[in-house]
Amino acid sequence: MVLGARGTTAGTGAVEIARLGGLWRVTRPWHPGLRPYLRSYVGYWEAVPTPYEARLVPTGCATLLISLAEPFTQLRRLGMRDGGSGSIGSLVVGLEDRPAICTHPGGQEAIRVEFTPLGAYRLFGMPMSELTNLAVEIRDVLGSGAGELVERMAATQDWAARFDLLDAALLDRLALGPDPTPEVDQAWQLLSGSGGVIPIARIAAEVGWSQGYLIRRFTQQIGLTPKASARVLRFRRAVTLLGRGTASLTEISTACGFYDQAHLNREFRAIAGTTPGRMVAARRVEGAVALTRSANSSKTAPAAAR
Repeated sequence: MVLGARGTTAGTGAVEIARLGGLWRVTRPWHPGLRPYLRSYVGYWEAVPTPYEARLVPTGCATLLISLAEPFTQLRRLGMRDGGSGSIGSLVVGLEDRPAICTHPGGQEAIRVEFTPLGAYRLFGMPMSELTNLAVEIRDVLGSGAGELVERMAATQDWAARFDLLDAALLDRLALGPDPTPEVDQAWQLLSGSGGVIPIARIAAEVGWSQGYLIRRFTQQIGLTPKASARVLRFRRAVTLLGRGTASLTEISTACGFYDQAHLNREFRAIAGTTPGRMVAARRVEGAVALTRSANSSKTAPAAAR
């Protein structure tokens, strides 16, 4: 691929292109209208096309991936019957509480956007519970116009133009999407703000709902139950602390609300399919922990999973 111009867009700023391990990454400041709903927004392509296999671990976000070149060979959710997608290109992934394996033939070029759970609820305009632990073709969630958008984005090599097209489409959908229920918004802020350690009963009392009603409405709009969301949030905080390398596993267990180190290890195996030590030692494909030797050696610099 030939580098596009360092294009600019009013109100967003210049496109920045940088080499990170085996990937070229493309970023620019987020559009102000999108900022409240986003957690990550990055374009990338492989410096040297290489087949790879990677483990996707839960992020606490919903993901929109715009594939501009080769599709994935398969995304397979671990621990789920009939969890394989077959060949899939641009896709939507709901919130997850278990890992998945993705395989790619090489030559990937894409834009990956991560949304807050309630940002995704507003963007997708559907119950997030229908996307839990699933990877779904973009047309099946956003309609046939999404396929046309992907084709237009793939037809230009100018990254500023690509971001402009995607920004406009996202802003249009967000303007028409459903507003989250204020109580669900409050419940999510309480749970995420505590790193998943606040009791569900206390959240229900704070928002003025019964626990049963909170669980139903929360699950519909977030995609995971409050309990499952809390597990993922504790896991994500532990991953962050592990990546800093300044605390022991015992200290991390205590800080993140695990009973002990054995509990921490069990949760890593259940949520990520690996151990804390292996997570730290792994390298990344964009947004995933690399598994194969080719992915480990050619894709990215060492890092904990996102």
